[in-house]
Amino acid sequence: MAQRRADQLDRRGDHRQGGPGQGPVLTTLRALPPGDAGIASARPGPDLAEWGYTETEHVASGTAVSYRADDLPADGHWSLEVDDTADFATRVLVRSPAPERASGTLVVEWLNVSSGQDAAPGWTFYAEEVVRRGHAYAAVSAQHAGVEGGLTLVAIGGRGSPGLRGGNPERYADLTHPGDAFCYDVFTSVARAVAESLGSTCVLATGESQSAFALTSYADGVQPITGLFDGFLIHSRGGTALPLGRAGEGVRLEERLRGVPTRLRTDLDVPVLVVQTETDLFGYLDFLPARQPDHDLLRVWEVAGTAHADKHVIGDFEDFLGCSQPVNRGQQVFVVRAALHHLERWARGGEAAPQAPPLDVVDGAFVLDDVGNVTGGVRTPAVDAPVEVLSGTEVPGSSALCRLFGSSAVLPADRIGARWRDADHYRSAYAAAAERAVALGFVLAEDREALLADERSAQVPQNVW
Repeated sequence: MAQRRADQLDRRGDHRQGGPGQGPVLTTLRALPPGDAGIASARPGPDLAEWGYTETEHVASGTAVSYRADDLPADGHWSLEVDDTADFATRVLVRSPAPERASGTLVVEWLNVSSGQDAAPGWTFYAEEVVRRGHAYAAVSAQHAGVEGGLTLVAIGGRGSPGLRGGNPERYADLTHPGDAFCYDVFTSVARAVAESLGSTCVLATGESQSAFALTSYADGVQPITGLFDGFLIHSRGGTALPLGRAGEGVRLEERLRGVPTRLRTDLDVPVLVVQTETDLFGYLDFLPARQPDHDLLRVWEVAGTAHADKHVIGDFEDFLGCSQPVNRGQQVFVVRAALHHLERWARGGEAAPQAPPLDVVDGAFVLDDVGNVTGGVRTPAVDAPVEVLSGTEVPGSSALCRLFGSSAVLPADRIGARWRDADHYRSAYAAAAERAVALGFVLAEDREALLADERSAQVPQNVW
């Protein structure tokens, strides 16, 4: 690990050299005064002060490059060349622990702009794991839409977004984004600057949904050039990869979802862990054609009973969505925390993340158990000791937003009673399923109590037998 980091320090930035004798192009960080960071979230994260963390928002500015390629093959073995350069000034939010607690690991999230506003779904899922390990975290406004605004993929009310500059012109007056042709190197440059400022010894790239499309492209084409990241957590990607983009504009919405199914290249020298939900395999995300087997540096976890977004993400704002059915209440959050934990250990030269079977699919459809939950995949107590049908499949007639949230349906009382003789019987089976998930590594021991507290015995009729 130490030698690999030294090699990276020797070569990172080589593709961004200035003219003769000028050395590498540098990115500077300028702290903004305390204020609203403008990152959308329906759920508050951990109390950072209680954990000894500080939060600082910066303007990151420098010069980025764009990339071109004659071909982007479906096997992910892309060969990119530097194309053009442009100046940028974007935003990065850094959350860092007190020095005595710092692990040396930096988790960098590519902020999601599907709503037209920067959002941090990664932090929403794995924040507890970050702070309890003492990792630093950086949220990067890598894309044009987050800074400059524009149309959205999942607009509410048909509106576009003003972006950071339009939403708070006084605070973000100095920001400027040259277009998504440069977003990959913006992400590289900002992550590098933060890592160097913190003295990070392990740097992990993370992205969920639209940002997972982007990290697929990054891993396939940019990581072989920069060698910056020590590992990738790619969460809920679709079957395609984000295009290379154009100067002066964001990637168009339809471009994110069309294209050929694209795998992750197989010759990376850093680990990649992909976490997928039921929603991601079919429908307009259509990951299934891009499925690929695990290898020495790749793990794909497909999680049963989960949706692309869920109750944990939306929290008390569920009613605001206006979905026709209750949204998915699966236990994805525990699996994502475990994924980050395993990736960090793996990236530091430790044991590889555990392998998981894929979700069962026959003739282009999920295989369901007697309850109606999907078989196979990563299992949690919610599906192995069921009182609900937990689905990530699109509900017919749903809005573009609601179809990402799947559904939850409590089983009829007679069917619950036929399975569980009373609440104690249910709780015993649930606890056994929780222990299996922990033993297999798909839930962390530190999350055992929270997982046990998520049991649903209130749905079980008392003294049925």
